Amino acid sequence: MCGIAGLLVPGGAPEDALIRRATAMARAIAHRGPDGEGVWAEGESGIALGHRRLAIIDLTETGRQPMASACGRYVLSYNGEIYNHADLRAGLAARGATFRGSSDTEVLLALIAHDGLAEALAATNGMFALALWDRASRTLSLARDRFGQKPLAYGWNGRAFLFGSELGALAADDGFAATPDRDAIAAMLVAGAVPAPLAALSGIRKLPPGALLTLPADAAPGTMPTPVTWWSAEAVVAAARLTPFQGSAGEAEEALAALLADAVRLCRVADVPLGAFLSGGIDSTAVVAAMRDGGAPPRSFTIGFTEATFDEAPHAEAVARHLGTMHTTLTATEDDALAIVPQLGALYDEPFADSSQVPTILVSRLARRHVTVVLSGDGGDEMFGGYDRYRWLAQLERAASVVPRPLHPLAAWIGRTVRAVSPAARIGRGLALLDAPGTAGRYARLMASWDDPSAALPGSRAATPPAWADASPRRAAMLHDTTTYLPDDILVKLDRASMASGLEARVPLLDHRILAFAATLPDGLLWDGRGGKAPLRAVAERAVPRALLDRPKMGFGVPLFRWLIGPLRAWAEALLTPARLREGIGFDADAVRRRWARLLGGDRTMAPQVWAVLMVQAWLAARGARAVA
Repeated sequence: MCGIAGLLVPGGAPEDALIRRATAMARAIAHRGPDGEGVWAEGESGIALGHRRLAIIDLTETGRQPMASACGRYVLSYNGEIYNHADLRAGLAARGATFRGSSDTEVLLALIAHDGLAEALAATNGMFALALWDRASRTLSLARDRFGQKPLAYGWNGRAFLFGSELGALAADDGFAATPDRDAIAAMLVAGAVPAPLAALSGIRKLPPGALLTLPADAAPGTMPTPVTWWSAEAVVAAARLTPFQGSAGEAEEALAALLADAVRLCRVADVPLGAFLSGGIDSTAVVAAMRDGGAPPRSFTIGFTEATFDEAPHAEAVARHLGTMHTTLTATEDDALAIVPQLGALYDEPFADSSQVPTILVSRLARRHVTVVLSGDGGDEMFGGYDRYRWLAQLERAASVVPRPLHPLAAWIGRTVRAVSPAARIGRGLALLDAPGTAGRYARLMASWDDPSAALPGSRAATPPAWADASPRRAAMLHDTTTYLPDDILVKLDRASMASGLEARVPLLDHRILAFAATLPDGLLWDGRGGKAPLRAVAERAVPRALLDRPKMGFGVPLFRWLIGPLRAWAEALLTPARLREGIGFDADAVRRRWARLLGGDRTMAPQVWAVLMVQAWLAARGARAVA
C-alpha cells in the first residue's frame, strides 16, 4: 500500500528536473507511504515515476519502488496489493521466471512481461492503481482495480502529463493552477462526493474503476486519452443473470461461506501486524469470523460514542467476545469527534460530504496504534442488497405505478408540503419523489443532498442520471451503487481515512468472485422476512448467535444536526459568511444562508445540504483555492 505520482513530458526533459518534480509530487502524499520514497526518471523519454512506500509485503530493499522488470523493458510504480501473488508467482516460476525478492510488485511486473498488461490485470485478485512505463513501445499506462478501491487522477500541466494517487500530488507540480471545477463541485453537492471521471480541479480527471489508459511518449500536450474498460461490473452482473443459481438457500450459504473464507485468506497475506474493523453488524462479523483459522485470535477494533444512538461498541464487544478476538474499543468523546471536523478539508483531497468520515478517521487512527493492515466489511450491502433503501425504492415504484402519471406533480407537491411540516414523515418523503423522471431519477433524488445544485452554484451543471434498463428496481439500484456510490463515496472514505493514518484497509467482500456469485442469486435467496443479505447473514450466524445480529441497521453516523446547531455552529458560521460564500467558488450566498437559517430554526432536512456546502468551503480554505469566474 502506497502512494504514486509522476509525469510524462513529451519530447523529453532534463532528468534532474524530472526527478525534482516527481519527488515534490510524491512528498505531497507522504502520508500514504511513510516508510520510504523512490523516484525513477528517463530524461530522453521525459518520464518520471515517484513512489511513497507503506511496507506491507517484502519489507526489504527488494520490495522498493519504482521497480524495473527483470527483462528491463518495464518500470512500475504501484499502489495496492495483489492478494493472489503467491499463486501467480508459482505459475510464473513453472514457466521459468526467477525472482530477487518476495514482493507482489515483482510478481506483477513478471506477469506483465510474460503475458502483457491486459492479461496480467485479468489474472490479478487485489486492489491497485498503477503507472507502467514500457521502454520498448515508449508508452505510459495507467490502470485501476475492478471496484476502484485505490484512487488515480491525471491531467495536463502545460507540457507535462501528470498522474497521482491524490489531487494534492498533481497540485504540487511546478506552476499547477489548482482551479476548482464548478461542475464537479455541483455533482458533489448532489451525491456527497465527486463522481469519477470528474475531479474537483479543472482539467483533471479520475480514472474510473476497472479502466486502463495509455499515453504515448510523443502525445500532443493536452491530449486526453480515452480510458478503455478492462473489467466491468455491469458485464459481470449481466453474464451472471443468464445463469441463475439453481440451489437451495443452504447451498447458497455453503457456496458463499467458501468464497468468503478464500477471500479473507488471500487478504490476510502480510508481513506486518493485521487486524479488522468490527462494528458488530453482519458484514464485519462475517469477515472477522472468517479470520479465525485455528491460530492466534485476530485483533479487532471499534469506535464507541458516549451518545447511545450512535454507539455500536456494545454490539461489537458482544460479537468480539463470542468470536474470541483481541478486541480494542476506544470510546470517543464528542470533543474527540468534533476535533476531526476542522481537519476534514485538508484530510480529503476533494470535497467529501459523507459525515461518517469522522468515525472512520477515528477508528483508523485507533487501529494504526496496533496494526498496519485492517480488513473491513464494506461492500456487503451493495453485493447482497442490504440497504433498507432498496426495499423502500421497490415500494415507491409500486406507488408510482398506482398513482396516475398526470397526478405525479401534484402528489410531489403534497409530499413536499408534508415534509415542511413533518420532516421525518416517510409518506411525505416518498410522495415528494414522484415527479422525478423514472426509477433512476427517483433514486437519484432519494440519495441527493441538493436536488438542484445550480440553486447553490449558479451556472453550474450536474450530470443527468442515466436511465436504468433493469426491470427490478432493487437490482438496478444495487448495480448503480456498486459502480457509483461504492467507489465514489464508501471506498473514498475508507481510503483517505486509512491512508491519512498510514494504515492499509482491505475489503474481502469486494473479491470479484463474490460479485459474480451474488449476481446469480434470485431475489428469494437475497431477501427474506428479515430483510436483505440473507445468505451473508446466514454465514455470519454460523459463527455467532442470531440474537447478536438481529437488530436494526445502524450505519456509521454522527449527530450532524445537533452538532451544527450546537458545538460546530461557530465553525460553520465562519465558513458561511456571505463574503466567503461568494468569493470562494461563487456560491449563491442568499440560497445557502436561507437553508442555514432553516436548519438553525429546527429543520433537520437541511443538515445534509448545509454540510455539503461546508465541506466545499473547508476544502477551499485548506488550499486557499479560488474559482475562476
